Amino acid sequence: MRRPARRTDVRLLVPALAAWPLVAFGALVVPVAWVVGGAVACGAAALVLLGRAGSRRRPVLRLLALTLAACCLALVATSGQRVVRAVGPLESLAAERAVVTLRGQVSADPRIIGGAAGRDGAGPGAGAERSSSEQDGVEHDGGEQRDGTGKAGSPSLVVVRLDVGSVTARGRTTQVSTRVLVLGPAAWADVEWHDGIEVVARLRPAEPGDDVVAVAAPRGPPQRTSSPGAVFRAASAVRARFREATTTLPADARGLVPALVLGDTSRTPPDLTTAMLATGMSHLSAVSGSNVTLVLGSAIALCRLLAVRRRWRPWAALGVLIAFVVLARPEPSVIRAAVMGGVGLLGLSTSRRRVGVPALAAAILVLLAWDPWLARSYGFALSSVATLGLLLFAQPWGSALARRLPPRLRWLGPVVAVPVAAQAACAPIVVPLQGSVSLVAVVANLLAAPLVGPTTVVGVGVAVLSVVWPGAATVLSWAAGVPAQGIAWVARRCAEAPLGSIPWGTSAEAAVLLAALTALVVLVAPWLWHRSRLRPLLAVAVVLVTAAFVLPPSTVGWPPPAWITVACDVGEGDGLVVNSGAGHAVVIDTGTEPDVIDGCLTRLHVEVVDLVVLTHFHADHAGGLAGVLHGRRVAEIRVSTVKEPLAQSEHVSRLAAAAAVPLRELRAGDTVTVGPVRADVWWPGRPISAGSVPNNGSVVMTVRTRGVGILFPGDMEREAAAEVLRAARLEPERWGTVDVLKVPHHGSSNRDDGLLRYVAGRLALISVGTPNDYGHPAPSTLNALARNGFRVHRTDLEGDLVLVRDVRGLTVIGRGRGP
Repeated sequence: MRRPARRTDVRLLVPALAAWPLVAFGALVVPVAWVVGGAVACGAAALVLLGRAGSRRRPVLRLLALTLAACCLALVATSGQRVVRAVGPLESLAAERAVVTLRGQVSADPRIIGGAAGRDGAGPGAGAERSSSEQDGVEHDGGEQRDGTGKAGSPSLVVVRLDVGSVTARGRTTQVSTRVLVLGPAAWADVEWHDGIEVVARLRPAEPGDDVVAVAAPRGPPQRTSSPGAVFRAASAVRARFREATTTLPADARGLVPALVLGDTSRTPPDLTTAMLATGMSHLSAVSGSNVTLVLGSAIALCRLLAVRRRWRPWAALGVLIAFVVLARPEPSVIRAAVMGGVGLLGLSTSRRRVGVPALAAAILVLLAWDPWLARSYGFALSSVATLGLLLFAQPWGSALARRLPPRLRWLGPVVAVPVAAQAACAPIVVPLQGSVSLVAVVANLLAAPLVGPTTVVGVGVAVLSVVWPGAATVLSWAAGVPAQGIAWVARRCAEAPLGSIPWGTSAEAAVLLAALTALVVLVAPWLWHRSRLRPLLAVAVVLVTAAFVLPPSTVGWPPPAWITVACDVGEGDGLVVNSGAGHAVVIDTGTEPDVIDGCLTRLHVEVVDLVVLTHFHADHAGGLAGVLHGRRVAEIRVSTVKEPLAQSEHVSRLAAAAAVPLRELRAGDTVTVGPVRADVWWPGRPISAGSVPNNGSVVMTVRTRGVGILFPGDMEREAAAEVLRAARLEPERWGTVDVLKVPHHGSSNRDDGLLRYVAGRLALISVGTPNDYGHPAPSTLNALARNGFRVHRTDLEGDLVLVRDVRGLTVIGRGRGP
């Protein structure tokens, strides 16, 4: 007799999912006293409910009591950790921006922001889980490393997390136990994980809710006071030999094999990182639950092959897991991946699937108690939700698909179900990061899935063999490199696919909407499948209507009729075009590459440029001028009065003279009219020596055309923004109504929020590149825009952005990324 299928036990999942946001959005940011009070209230309420539910069968009361108990546990752990972290004078010293001497231990491998990376975890993508303080630190403390272009040098900044044991300030040494984020120059790239460090640095406060209490700008190179223990030195030696063994592989494989095996992204090509992010494959190149599941599964399979007794297999797997964690570094993200990988393997096994969800819920609660700041980590969220998706959906969806396939193809059911389940669960969390919903993620992960296992498993063998026989490890590395090269090929080809993603938005509301739609699809999909078989024409009609609403209008034609302005996708820079008539335009900045801005103007059918405005002379704003001049009649070029950097300013003058185009300056108070376009100039005025002189010398204009007001602020920083705001308040009639804001300096955190509030409209455009080394747009700026109610559109997520007016009012349409 066939046993009835047992339902998945989700009772512990409710308490875990309740405690998680309570920690993330409450306990980490409110005063500690409030957290303690909340813990006492939750604990008392749980005891009362447990007493009332104990004598009768009241499952709802018991579940509510368990939920309150879980919240109490999370709040107690968070308050305790916050109290320990706050012991000592570090927070007050950071508020005073004091210069102190810090002594501590490096808690994570250095991450290089900008320039070429050459060490563990220092490459592109290594900072996938940067905190807000780290992002903002790139803006605030990176200035001392800038070169003549105003951008970061090579490298511009090294990010090091330091577990501080003592701090000396004003002649007094205090023992502490807290973490500080160090943002230093190139010399800091040589420190190693678990090194003891002493450094003199200036502190500043961290962002609220971050896992560090302060951000430190060192006044000199790090002074080593101790080295890692023997175990960790051995792990570093294995990592180094592993990198040497893969040196002969092609560039993509050379970067991917260490990334898939150990999360070492130091040699991953930046364009491959971008392609993997766009196709939803970035989880492969980090230490994730899937990596751990593969390693543990391989260890158990090897135990079976060697006829190891069943009772010893879990202990063998545990030993392999510990060795893997030590090799990959026992940082919070690796510990989280190890726990989630173990839960995933448990949940996908046929004999213990029922305990998968309770184990996941328990793991979430334990991890939140161990490190409450994981509650605000995207990596933790993605790992947890992906594991939950696999536990809830992979097996039933795989079985359902297998039943509908021919007998010889039924094995494809579970294979297809795994990436579909993971993508469905993770999409609402990925949207705030990417601003789009990938249409190729499932296909890309499905194509790459057969290649991930061989790369990871053979790669682990290469790492072990490199210790005893480096020559053989080099040969064996090709067995891992070939499938890794295939993964890279899949990522690049899928990233280039037309209509690979749908613009969706980065707001919390957009994420909630996608989550609701995903849940709706999951619930009604069986019914829709049944109805489509009965009425296929109706199903086709539904698909066509859905596509009409979902697909971007850019698929019909470009540019849309009666376009007003376009933010061209020029990468990390500005290239903006204002419609001044049929075939005519005003160009504001030109990006870095002439071919890119030339291509954008060609797509817009611009033949005559009535005016070019170069807000300042940094290469990412003026470097593409030759592309504007190519094959077009240009009437006039206007530039800033600040001639820095001088070399770029002279280059612009030579290009203008060669093309016989008049070149003049713009300054505060000027007004320029070109056809239907009127530009009022608000800056530059008096010289500003603070901050970046070229950035604060940017031409700032309000442009009015076709009844729409747009603010083009160049790269002005807070000092110039304050002057512009003061002038706007003195001349409100000239300022008029600004409907659209081109966000200054690609979303830098160096801004004036007063200007955001003074802008009347709530539509913002961010011209920014991906990947970029500067943390643009800064999380604090995105948060400020969200707080002020702006709808944000970004070129790095949506490609060329065109502003149009239709029946809905002002609308921004993204062309999508691509040629």
